[in-house]
Amino acid sequence: MPFDGIVTRALTNEWNTQIVPGKINKIYQPTDTEIVFTIRSNGKNHTLLFSIHPMYARIHFTNDTYTNPKEAPMFCMILRKYLSGAVIESISQYGMERILTFTFKTRNEIGDITHKSLVIELMGKHSNLMLIDQEKGHIIDSLKHVSLAQNRHRTILPGHEYILPPHQDKLNILETNESEFIRKIDFNQGKIENQIVEALSGVSPLVAREMVGRAKLGSQQTYMDVFKDLQKKITNNDFSPTIYRNKKEDFHVLQFNNLSGDSESFATTNEMLDAFFSGKAERDRVKQQAKDLYRFIKNEKDKNERKMKKHNQTIKKAGNADKFQHLGELLTANMHLVKKGDKSVIVTDYYDPEQNEITIDLNPNKTPSENTQGFFKTYQKLKTSKKVVEKEIKKTENEINYLDQLLQQIDVAREEDVEEIREELREEGYLKRQRMKNKKKNKQTLPKPDNYQATDGTSILVGKNNKQNEYVTNKLAHRDHVWLHTKDIPGSHVVIQDMKPSEETLLEAAHLAAYFSKSQQSSSVPVDYTSIRHVKKPNGAKPGFVTYDNQKTLFVTPDKGIVDFLRDNAKRSKANK
Repeated sequence: MPFDGIVTRALTNEWNTQIVPGKINKIYQPTDTEIVFTIRSNGKNHTLLFSIHPMYARIHFTNDTYTNPKEAPMFCMILRKYLSGAVIESISQYGMERILTFTFKTRNEIGDITHKSLVIELMGKHSNLMLIDQEKGHIIDSLKHVSLAQNRHRTILPGHEYILPPHQDKLNILETNESEFIRKIDFNQGKIENQIVEALSGVSPLVAREMVGRAKLGSQQTYMDVFKDLQKKITNNDFSPTIYRNKKEDFHVLQFNNLSGDSESFATTNEMLDAFFSGKAERDRVKQQAKDLYRFIKNEKDKNERKMKKHNQTIKKAGNADKFQHLGELLTANMHLVKKGDKSVIVTDYYDPEQNEITIDLNPNKTPSENTQGFFKTYQKLKTSKKVVEKEIKKTENEINYLDQLLQQIDVAREEDVEEIREELREEGYLKRQRMKNKKKNKQTLPKPDNYQATDGTSILVGKNNKQNEYVTNKLAHRDHVWLHTKDIPGSHVVIQDMKPSEETLLEAAHLAAYFSKSQQSSSVPVDYTSIRHVKKPNGAKPGFVTYDNQKTLFVTPDKGIVDFLRDNAKRSKANK
């Protein structure tokens, strides 16, 4: 991820105008790697996310909502003890590194003013968040404890002195000149990009590739000019927050000319980061949380696919049933030509218009009559098996479709959705029910489908699993509301809470149906729509399975931008009520 020192500088500049000074109103810890602050500044509330996630370490304002544990973890309690009601005095960056220090003014138990610091180090799997006592210079606590056995350079434990990470002997791009930069580069060695990353503090490989691309492997003077231009932009805070959607999605605050694909510009660095990371970290958490569930469902699907293969082989074999009836009838008509011990007999095939001869293989240990009965028995057995297997094929096909649908639902699930899928598997007998230690039954909570709002203000509901799908379709929707689903593709039930939605709303809802389906990455996805009155659940059908008629079909290409816009519409509407 190109969350480098330059991006960190851009964030620091924004925060120093937006939340300094700012008061800490609320502190939460939704996960082991994330802390969320609610900050009141300039008459506005800001939600600031600190994350030391090994893959998505970052810090930025966010519009995402987080599910908090019933009991706050220890580090969260300590932050609340020392920082609740504290005022942010300053936010500073260490050099051009991804290290930020928030300085707070607060009061202790006896009312005296004290100063605390919150330091976040964004260093991939080594990222950490530490609360520091400024007067004593020691660590009060940290989100991740690091002992001497884990790191010989420094210990990150309560009571220990806070020591900065080892210096990497790199040049600070703001404090050096182009000549010093050039002296760090060996143009005969090659791999200029790697050398730039090793030479300049806070410069990511993405920026280094852009510098090489602009220099076009030219002279030293060309590289000096590129360096000087880059330095000028950073010094003047001349930033252009942009997400670049090429083969691998990237972001940065500098304008890049050497990245192909679409790009999206943002007014602030915070908005860019929130748009880029929104959902990514949660998807990773859900993936970990549902790993066992995904594996179980995948194994069940594979088992049914093997069963289907065997059924198809039986059907293929049953296709020869008439052949055995044919042989039995020919042998009956030519019984006088056969005696016990014969291995075969040649007879005239009177079913053949040309009356060709046919050789019938026999069991020499059986009498002619027993051989004849054997052919007829095989014929009846295959005929009967075909009828039975055809029913089994239909049953297995439904099972595969159901399991395929569950796999798709896990792919788009939120953390709270996973437990609903798990509970559904218990109800369907796939998983054992959990024994309740307390005999009192917990009050059953209603499913919580996603809410979206169309451009014209119409409410759109989206089910993310079968419980939500059935709740949306059978409970929340009016019989004349419009229902949408991807055609013959596993996906969500989508309901427009309007009897006669506009074409624009219909198209926006179709985008939601396509996005929350197995064809999320496809183009021109077919989406059927009809009235709820035409949607029926067959008796005995699996959860979430319905049939429908009187449908029309739209073709859309899923667009995350549209989905985010409709979700934000719903959030703004809720906030204004």
